[in-house]
Amino acid sequence: MSAPTLAQPRAGRHRSGGPRVVAVIPAHDEEAQIAQTIAALRAQDRKVDEVFVVTDNCTDDTAAIAMAAGARVRASVGNTHRKAGALNQLLAWLLPQLDEDDVVLVQDADSTLDPQFVTVGLRHLDRGYGGVGGVFRGSAGGGFVGHLQRNEYARYARDVHRLRGKCLVLTGTAAMFRAGTLHEVAAARLAGKLPTGDGSGGIYDTTVLTEDNELTFALLHLGHRVISPSDCTLETEVMTTWRALWAQRLRWKRGAVENCVQYGLTHITWRYWGRQLLTMAGVLVTGLYLAAIALSLTHGGLQVNPAWLAISSIFVVERVVTVRYRGWRQMLLAASMYELVLDYFLQACHVKAYADALLRTRKSW
Repeated sequence: MSAPTLAQPRAGRHRSGGPRVVAVIPAHDEEAQIAQTIAALRAQDRKVDEVFVVTDNCTDDTAAIAMAAGARVRASVGNTHRKAGALNQLLAWLLPQLDEDDVVLVQDADSTLDPQFVTVGLRHLDRGYGGVGGVFRGSAGGGFVGHLQRNEYARYARDVHRLRGKCLVLTGTAAMFRAGTLHEVAAARLAGKLPTGDGSGGIYDTTVLTEDNELTFALLHLGHRVISPSDCTLETEVMTTWRALWAQRLRWKRGAVENCVQYGLTHITWRYWGRQLLTMAGVLVTGLYLAAIALSLTHGGLQVNPAWLAISSIFVVERVVTVRYRGWRQMLLAASMYELVLDYFLQACHVKAYADALLRTRKSW
């Protein structure tokens, strides 16, 4: 495969059948999941014209299984930039072969799309959106930590539905773009209008921890709108251990902070900066809450403070209402406040992410 540089898009070709939809899946040692991921693409209501799997430094049978499932496989060459680098290499080869109105669907290898995903995504691209993302639910398994993530993802789906698809980021689970939009991103990077990553002018910035968040920033700064329709659904893998969840969330949190720093304070990023400030305020409130409990215990036992009781009551109501997508049993269970375990875990992750970003410790994918 040639170096990841983009040629100019060739002239469009008239087709009576409409735009092509091409799926692109970066995969590193995904032999256990890749066949199911490809099968879900083949089962779409609207046909996916081609499925490409870019195998990245694989040591298992991902390539053979993907080919047997009907995908075209291309291996990354000399890639040291993980998912972003592998995608840049494949897209550099693929995009010049597409018309401007053709559609590229980029999805994680551990995600499976529901049958209507492509149909819904195309509908919103036709309405002028620059990118259409998915709304995900958690897969089975993972014990208690997996259960907590499924609740968390159900709350995210509820929020997206209430906001009519308005989203902060097009997640890497699955997203759709016009080929012309991706060409625009690459050209803007080469022209210095967007962060240039490794300087190759690729679609994805290879220097960041959260390339999907950064690409969302890029699209918004180029004047595009993005959306995650509530019926653009899929299932994605959950982390099965606390250690794996910590690594994932630390990367997400630190990456989000550094993307904000990367772009600075703009008419786009001020909302994201505001979200970071709210997160820091939440960490502070949690610290004060736990300190108040500890202080009470050291002074003769736990005493009920009306203010903290009110905060706790609000938290209980929020936990119950926002998990209703998972059914009444989960709503009753949520009232026990057992999910404080995950909340405190994520608060600690926030603190570590802010400290790592501030101290500029070595990034870890």
